[in-house]
Amino acid sequence: MLTYGKENGAIGSMLRDKKLYIFDMDGTIYLGARVFPYAVSFINRLRASGRRVLFFTNNASHDPIFYYEKLAKMGFDPRPGEVMTAGDVTIEFLLRHRPGKSVYLVGTEQLHRSFCARGIQPLPMGAKEADIVVSSFDTSLTYEKLNDACRLIRNGAEYLCTHPDFNCPTEDGFIPDSGAIAALITASTGKEPRYFGKPHRFTVEMIAEATGMSFDDMCIFGDRLYTDIAVGRRHGISAILVLSGETDEAALAACAEADRPDAVLPSLAEADELLFDVK
Repeated sequence: MLTYGKENGAIGSMLRDKKLYIFDMDGTIYLGARVFPYAVSFINRLRASGRRVLFFTNNASHDPIFYYEKLAKMGFDPRPGEVMTAGDVTIEFLLRHRPGKSVYLVGTEQLHRSFCARGIQPLPMGAKEADIVVSSFDTSLTYEKLNDACRLIRNGAEYLCTHPDFNCPTEDGFIPDSGAIAALITASTGKEPRYFGKPHRFTVEMIAEATGMSFDDMCIFGDRLYTDIAVGRRHGISAILVLSGETDEAALAACAEADRPDAVLPSLAEADELLFDVK
């Protein structure tokens, strides 16, 4: 594991060799509504140097349109094809591997619209049976939705989940995320879901297919060890941890050697300095 201040030359060399720079969003390039200005300047310099950029978030509570608009307002100037979510990955899996199956969705209205836009019409609340239950980060969660999901899973529905994140970082602290909701459903039904998003392989395969890049050409920046960093360590993608979000020094020190990032930076400001020699 390379650390800023000790192995700057090695980190800079690793970054310069990459062609696709993947960025987690919340905790990495912004925190809630607060943008990190150094992230904007770094990403602008990457594009100007001819490198590719992809914003990938596990947060499937919003659709890509929301993220394009949010990133544009923050100054990131997202280009077509630069935004992808765990919701997109889940939808793609359903279309490719579960065509025609009925789906009960525990998710927000935006995620519901994303499913409908791709031809998947989620079942209404109170549905008597379903082939598949999909749960996600649902800020409109109700007991009725949870009860439906658990009942359908007990009756034999396959259980899928858009992403495993337990907490979503905000300016006011953490709020329960998709993994926390899935844990509740699992506690009631005894069924573990199949997860999508980071760190799972179907996600990186979809990124490679969409961008035409090999895993060796990619690097990922993120603030979570068990999603952002794990997706790199599991699939041979250089993974750089930034300490601007969920993970702190204590959590990093406590993690197993196999789960440690390839490099650790205080923030993307230091990546900008190492790659483009800016202060």
